[in-house]
Amino acid sequence: MPQDIPNPLSPQDSLVAVMVAVSASDENIRTVELVKIQSAVNNLPIFADYDIDRLKTVSQIVFDLFEQEDGLAALFGLVHEALPERLYETAYALACDVAAADGSLAETELRLLEEIRYELNIDRLHAAAIERGARARHIV
Repeated sequence: MPQDIPNPLSPQDSLVAVMVAVSASDENIRTVELVKIQSAVNNLPIFADYDIDRLKTVSQIVFDLFEQEDGLAALFGLVHEALPERLYETAYALACDVAAADGSLAETELRLLEEIRYELNIDRLHAAAIERGARARHIV
């Protein structure tokens, strides 16, 4: 991305984009996943000053990128540029919560979570703890 073009995503937008990407990864965005995203945005301190109207804009950016051949790589490029490293585990935790929200994990969701772990350089032990926490919160 050229230096003179600003990243269209804020750090909070990046967190939303990761959550939307996980929800859309299996090509079936479930209501429970949307509720989980909305709940995170409404309740977590990182989103205290977030403009809720950005949800639609960020979702559209993700959908548009997913229609492109290298869209996932482009999404990770935007996320890397906008998201401070201190929020990488937060992004992964939110992604795991969205993936676990419907009580089942599709193969595409698992692959995307693996890619997120890799792209955000999440330590295996930390990833396992985050995944276990998401599983525990969403067990039926």
